[in-house]
Amino acid sequence: MNIRALTPAEVPPRLAALGELLIDAVANGASVGYLHPLTAAAAAQYWAGVRAAVNAGETVLLTAEAPYGRVCGTVQLVLATKPNAPHRAEVSKLLVHSAYRRQGLARALLQALEGYARQHQRSTLVLDTRRGDAAELLYQQMGYTLAGEIPAYVRNEAGTLQSTMVYYKLLG
Repeated sequence: MNIRALTPAEVPPRLAALGELLIDAVANGASVGYLHPLTAAAAAQYWAGVRAAVNAGETVLLTAEAPYGRVCGTVQLVLATKPNAPHRAEVSKLLVHSAYRRQGLARALLQALEGYARQHQRSTLVLDTRRGDAAELLYQQMGYTLAGEIPAYVRNEAGTLQSTMVYYKLLG
């Protein structure tokens, strides 16, 4: 698996694959801001926004690609741009295609993201995840510290409100 940050020029040819990845993740229970069924148009709109953020230098978009070029996973490092926050970034949309789960890819993406965070002089990472999601255990195992829980934060497909857990990690 090849994991790396995409340049702005490399994003457009991967937009369709990224859209398919987001649709697959949502269809398989990922709580990433969307509910199943996610339309291709909504996925494309989301990735268009990410493309703009990459072009503006505000987001580092990492992908994991199989040897034949299939996008199998992705994660974003959203760089804080406020004057008092040049040391901070958010971990966003850690996605692994359902066909590639349980192979250590999410962990590898997160490790790569932390390397890019250091390259961008970011020492404080923050993220949130729905309470009880598999990603929560991964974040704990990767050294992220629970900062707190926000109840009734996200709505699931059944309409039930669920908590989100806020984590942070201070990079050495």
